[in-house]
Amino acid sequence: MPLLATSQTSLLHAWHCDGTLSEGRLGAVAYRRSEDFLFGVLSLPEAGRGMQALGFAAYRDIFACLEREGMPQLLRFWNYLPRINEAGGGMERYREFNVGRQDAFIEGSHPHLAGSPSACALGCGGDALVVYFLASRHAPLAIENPRQLSAWSYPQQYGPRAPTFSRASLLQLPTQEVLFISGTASIVGHESVHPGEVAAQTQETLRNVEAVLSEANRRARHGRFAARDLTLKVFVRHAEDVVAVQRVLEAELGKDLKIMYLRADVCRAELLVEIEAFGFLGAGA
Repeated sequence: MPLLATSQTSLLHAWHCDGTLSEGRLGAVAYRRSEDFLFGVLSLPEAGRGMQALGFAAYRDIFACLEREGMPQLLRFWNYLPRINEAGGGMERYREFNVGRQDAFIEGSHPHLAGSPSACALGCGGDALVVYFLASRHAPLAIENPRQLSAWSYPQQYGPRAPTFSRASLLQLPTQEVLFISGTASIVGHESVHPGEVAAQTQETLRNVEAVLSEANRRARHGRFAARDLTLKVFVRHAEDVVAVQRVLEAELGKDLKIMYLRADVCRAELLVEIEAFGFLGAGA
């Protein structure tokens, strides 16, 4: 995903934790873990397989790794699909992926409706499905958005299986809280709004982020999350739109933001921008 104009010259996302770290591999999954957390990644070349089969294989390996390592709680997934909006196997490739992903959740007896983890799904280059994930011994709270129908309840017009994710996950530790906001776009209820208007879509996306923050703040213990304090990752479908997107975000949140802009396809062809974020409260925030 090409890096676009940013308000900072460079930004690196790195997760830090206390204690001794170890690393390993199981199937396609490579990971590093502490006593309480595990971060993993896999990359599966398509090699003639459809996206449904690929999604199922990826998540089957992930769940096998988490079971072996004793990390049953899923915090966050990052899914990157080549040619996400193209047709394949009789339906859009993202919809194919949703079938395989949910099949793996069901087979592994993981929550695939209410209580599913936060996630995103973006189009990427190359010919491999890439998945990053963060798991823990600590169970997060699933957060939904009252402005949107929960993704796992979408009607069948979006495919035979609904996407398996919650709008956000709130991890509450004794001295710190971490909020993982899923990929968020210009969707109200279950419908995309403001087609062809990237500035309006960005504003609508921010309204959805604020709604998620409001729900998370009702349950937060160490203060309140604020949009301008989040670390943001912004995906823009057309590189030339990044100036308009940046203008809206800086007008709404200010210029001193922790933000990264990337060129990527969003999971619905009519959506022009998507925002994901995370934030901290309490010790080390």
